[in-house]
Amino acid sequence: MHYVYVIKSERNNRLYIGRADNLKRRFQEHLEGKAWTTYRMLPIVLIFYEAFSNKKTAVRREKYLKTSKGKSALKMMLKESL
Repeated sequence: MHYVYVIKSERNNRLYIGRADNLKRRFQEHLEGKAWTTYRMLPIVLIFYEAFSNKKTAVRREKYLKTSKGKSALKMMLKESL
């Protein structure tokens, strides 16, 4: 499985959108500060993820969520979590 996930910083409420083939391992790396992209965001929480059966679809979804239209849709879907 391939995953697209959203992490929220509890420090500054910023969102990070990422993709991984092993979500548990990748999130643990984020929590331990091993990911250069999110170590300044600690502490963090995983607020959303989607699973896909192939990498191509996951990559396409991640790219969409990183667009302004995708961010707006994500914020609407997660308005209770944000």
